[in-house]
Parts: sequence; C-alpha cells; structure tokens
Amino acid sequence: MAVSIAKPPAPLDPVPFNIADPIRYSLVNGMRVIVLPSERVPLVSVRLAFLRGDAQDPKGATGLTSATAAMLTEGTEKYSSRELAEKVERLGATLHASASNDFTVISGSALSIYSDEILGLIAEVLFKPSFPENEIDLYKRNAVENLKYQRSQPNFLANEQAARLIYGEHPYSVVSPSEADYERLKRESLMRFHETAFVPNNAVMIVVGDVDAAELENQLNELFAAWPSGTPESHGETSVSERSERTLTIVDRPGSAQANIVISNIAIPRNHPDHFAATVMNQVLGAGASSRVFMNLREEKGYTYGAYTRLDAKKLAGDFEATAEVRTAVTGDALKEFFYELERIRDERVSSDELADAKSFLTGVFPIRAETQEGLTGLISNQVLYGLPDDYLQSYRERIDAITADDVQRVANEYVRPDVAAMVIVGDAKEIIPQTKPFAKDPEVVDSAGKRKEL
Repeated sequence: MAVSIAKPPAPLDPVPFNIADPIRYSLVNGMRVIVLPSERVPLVSVRLAFLRGDAQDPKGATGLTSATAAMLTEGTEKYSSRELAEKVERLGATLHASASNDFTVISGSALSIYSDEILGLIAEVLFKPSFPENEIDLYKRNAVENLKYQRSQPNFLANEQAARLIYGEHPYSVVSPSEADYERLKRESLMRFHETAFVPNNAVMIVVGDVDAAELENQLNELFAAWPSGTPESHGETSVSERSERTLTIVDRPGSAQANIVISNIAIPRNHPDHFAATVMNQVLGAGASSRVFMNLREEKGYTYGAYTRLDAKKLAGDFEATAEVRTAVTGDALKEFFYELERIRDERVSSDELADAKSFLTGVFPIRAETQEGLTGLISNQVLYGLPDDYLQSYRERIDAITADDVQRVANEYVRPDVAAMVIVGDAKEIIPQTKPFAKDPEVVDSAGKRKEL
C-alpha cells in the first residue's frame, strides 16, 4: 500500500505588533521623559537612565561608575541598606541600579497603586545616597572574589584578550576592573563622582504601564524638576584603530582538554544603518541552532556542542565574533571550518530558503520580546538610549523583511573580516600551536593574567 506523506501545516499568520506612540517631553532642567501608558496589567515599570557608563570612567579610576551605581541602593540618608530592601519587599516591588559600558540605569517596578512610592524611592537613592563604608567594603570584597572566579573561566579569558586586541586604546577594551582598581575605590571618590556625574540634561526617564500621564507629569516635576542641570562629560576616545593582519593570541592553560575559540573583528555600533542587514546576515551565519556554523561544526563534524557568531553592537562601536568550545585535538580542524564559513558568507549569495528562514525567525520572535511589560520597557529603553528612529519598533519587521540576498553579501564583506581578525584561543598552547600554523604566524602566548610567556 502506498504511503502518503503529509504536508506540513501552513504557517500561522504573523502575531500582530501594535504599539502606540509614547508621550515625549522634557522637564525644565533638561531631563527627557518617555511615557507609554498601558492598562493591560496593573503594573508600572520605570527606568531612569544616564547616557554615561563604564566606558567613561575617569582615567585611573576604572570601575568607579559601576561601583557608584551599585552603592545607590545600599543606603540613603533615610534608609539603611536593609531598611531600603525591606521597604521595597513590602511593596512587592523591585529597585536596582547598575552600569553597563554605555549607560547607568536606576530601575524600579511595582503595582500601579504603588507608582508614587517607587518613583519616590528612585528619587531617594538618586539624590540622597549615604555610601556606607561597610557596604563599600563588602562590594569590594565580593568584586575581588568574583574576579578571581572569572579569571578561572575560559570564556572570560578569551573575551578579555579579544577586547584588548580589537579595541586597542578604546575604553571598550576593558572588560573588567582589576583587583588593584577595586582596591583604589574609596568612599570619598564615590561621593565626589556622584555629585558631578549624574545630571538631568544627560538623563531620560522611561515609564511604561498603568499610569495617568497628567498625574505622572505632576509627580515627576515635583520630584525631579528642581534637580539642577550640569555639563555632561564627553565620551572621550571614540575611534578604533584599523587592524592590518590576522593575529593569534593563546591563553595558555596547560593540560586543558578543550580549546575555547574566539575569532573577532570590529563591526558596527548599534545605531548604524546596516544594523538590519547585518542582523539577518548573522542569523544565517551563526545566531542559532540551524545556522551555518552550528550545522557545520556541531552537526556535521561533531567538534563541539555549539558554535555561534554574534554582533555585539554598543553605543560607540561594535564587533563581530565567532565562538566555539572544541576538543583540543580538533582545534585546527575547527578553525578550518570557521574560516570556510566566514569566507563563504562573503563570497556566495545566501539561498532564498536561508534568507526566508532567517527573516521569518527574526520577525516572528520580535513580538514575543514585548509580551511582558519589562520586555516592552526594555525595547523602548534601547530605542531611546541608542538613538534609534522613533518608528524603530513599529517598523522593525518591515525593515527585516526588506533585506535582500545582495544586502546580506554586502554587509558580510564589510563586517566579517577573517583577513584581519583577532583569533584568541584559551587552552594548552603546546598542543594548539602546531595546529594553528596555517591560520596565523608568530602566535602570542600569555598566561591567565594576560602576561606574555615563553614556551
């Protein structure tokens, strides 16, 4: 009897993504406000973001921005660290402060009936932090212990060297303060930094949720309008030196059974016009479990549990990288396949099926990111902080759908640069070096502290 083969069901209609235009205004001191009222759930999410982050740490004070941000919620003139945490817990709310490369953010969320309280607490930690000596000491001890743990992790060591090699003198070259940087942090320096670093005309307040826009504006004026404007600091060094050749750096871990591979080069900042084309290109090349590098290195060759590529697009610059953790014995073979795929995406047009699958995934997953209020707040925050167009969220899927195979090949040739890539491999140098001769000359070998060593 003949066996009939069922056809797969037709794809579902796209999930609609409709988002209203947020309300935008500024307070008299220059603080921008973005409000998206939504009665979908009785919650309010708030982010007060400053357009400065770790990349703008003062010279000789690496880690100062992150430390200052972390201390904001560890005690104020009115509350001790414990009392503040207990108050937030009683409200069933959240309150956090942290810094990234480009931004410093105080975030809070609560039931909408407590929106006044959470905004008041954000103002409290912003204007009246007490920087308790015992909390600063605890922060430093924890940070040093965490750094020791990080230095035992191959991924951290690989990323540390890759950032150094591709970013050079740019602030993005520093992935973590050193132990000495943490030890230099003093209460007085945090207090001085807090007085000058956070100014309203370099800040944006983003509020999403069940709020009355008019009442919210009155409260924001009451809490923040008297905050005096200041002079935002410049970004300082923003250029990245061009690389002229492919290099190899090996972080030696004698006896290691595996090799952690990172192949990276400078790419584009987050607000670059090629962002959509580069995103589709990366989806085809290595962003998921059906991508080219994953199917090659894992499914076909069995060298690794996973091989991926990514675009790390920051405010001032960005990079492309390909990564995998492989058995030491197949390090050279894995590099061969990586470079094969990096050249192929540049030299050959992607197939219509690959292009359609990549675009379908990206447009399909996009609305899911906005299903929760925190997810929607995050999308709006990224749009505002990275200076993306006002219609970025509304037009995202149309812009992805508009990408062609020619667009993919063009951006691959511009932003995937195997000829000038920085290769970093963490593993047993003596076992790795003989396998890497076809890919780079004169490898640099360093220990886990980043110091040059001879074999």
